[in-house]
Amino acid sequence: MIATDTNILVYAHRTDSEWHPQARARVASLAEGHVTWGCHGRAFTSFCHSEPSADLRPTIHHRGSGRPGRRLVGVALALLLSETDSHWDVLKNQLRDGRVQGPVVYDARVATLCVGHGVTEFWTADRDFSRFPNLAVRNPLQD
Repeated sequence: MIATDTNILVYAHRTDSEWHPQARARVASLAEGHVTWGCHGRAFTSFCHSEPSADLRPTIHHRGSGRPGRRLVGVALALLLSETDSHWDVLKNQLRDGRVQGPVVYDARVATLCVGHGVTEFWTADRDFSRFPNLAVRNPLQD
């Protein structure tokens, strides 16, 4: 399973981003491929709230009602990752093994969700995730 981080989703949507063509192509390859993929719930909500502009609202809202729709960057997500039964045990290990403190605790929580769901590759442009040895991290924008 592949999971995407917020930054990949935002770059895929934002045509003014220098990374837009690469991110859009990568997200499209996930949507059109046969690999199970998704994102952590916070990535989805962060993406939905990252751009309050009128051009994004039709993408993330169903008929302008304010309720999140099922489409993201024009494609359906396969899975929203949520906490598993082993979440707290795995998180404790992530915090210890990654020597995590401060704002990077959030990244440890994301890494824990990925590990808990058996994510084989986490796509992000954020280098902080390299501190988690049990999470395979890839920046799909630099391939």
